[in-house]
Amino acid sequence: MGADLARSLLGRLLKSEAEIVRRMTLVLGGIFAATVFDLPSLDAQERVFRSETRSIEQISEHVYRWGSDNQYGAFILTDEGIIVVDGHYCGSGTTQWLKSELDNRYDVPVRYVILSHDHQDHNCHTGIFSDTAVGIGHVNIVPHLMGEHRNSIIPSITFEEEMDLRLGGVDLRLLYFGPTHSDNLIQIHIPEERVLIAVDSAKGRNLFPDFRDMDVNNQLKVMRILANLEDVDVVLPGHGPVTNQDAFLDYYDYLLALKENILGHMRDGRTLQEIKTLTDASMRESFGDYNGIDLFLEHNIVTMWDFLYRYREPNERITQEEATACIEDSRQCRVN
Repeated sequence: MGADLARSLLGRLLKSEAEIVRRMTLVLGGIFAATVFDLPSLDAQERVFRSETRSIEQISEHVYRWGSDNQYGAFILTDEGIIVVDGHYCGSGTTQWLKSELDNRYDVPVRYVILSHDHQDHNCHTGIFSDTAVGIGHVNIVPHLMGEHRNSIIPSITFEEEMDLRLGGVDLRLLYFGPTHSDNLIQIHIPEERVLIAVDSAKGRNLFPDFRDMDVNNQLKVMRILANLEDVDVVLPGHGPVTNQDAFLDYYDYLLALKENILGHMRDGRTLQEIKTLTDASMRESFGDYNGIDLFLEHNIVTMWDFLYRYREPNERITQEEATACIEDSRQCRVN
């Protein structure tokens, strides 16, 4: 199907800017085939932030965790300066609060700001540190920050696979294992203190809202790598309590089960609507105690289906007429 036809079909489906804000459209291979459902509002203007939850917690000799509202970054304090990891929600004011706390508590400047990945909720307002600090991130992060107009420091130091950073006698390893939750997500390891900062990787028994920019197959591979990474006792996730490497295995189990369940149904020729019903029941039976299961499971099923649609080639090609019907009514989508 040509790009012009695909855009025309998408235009008919999403008739207003308001619908774009509140509905999700899935891009499927060379065509647009969409399943549409109302999303819960995550608008930052509607979110209520609680300043009383702001905290700074010492994790090891040099590593501290900071944050609020169940979202966290970190910083590494040395005699020669401070390394800040990530920002916070744009509307929380917590990044600004952190800068004030660092200025008041310590007589050394922030020298570096490491961005774990490009998602706005993890880097907002980090530009306030640019008076003394330079940004560091994966080479893939810059086009996202610039293209999406993120409110963020722009890294002037980038790397491709691995980078060693030393400040004040403290050694950090910045690790990239390929596309996972995004194409630029990195891990920050402080091996001598046996701490791993694994923002949006150590999910444990917590669901992502969706997989729209995740490489699911590599995510599974990296979960195993991180679960077995040496010199790690403490894992700092981007959300939720301090944890350990079991968090990677807990999420691996969920993600693998979801993928295999949906892939099996697709190969059996079931429609998306049938897959949603069957997968919902089986995943709730096995993972019903996972946080976010009620809110995000449907989104997880649909976006996993989208990933697998683009992952596999069915035995019979889908015609242009079928693709059009699929866009207009997801119950018509044929996957075998």
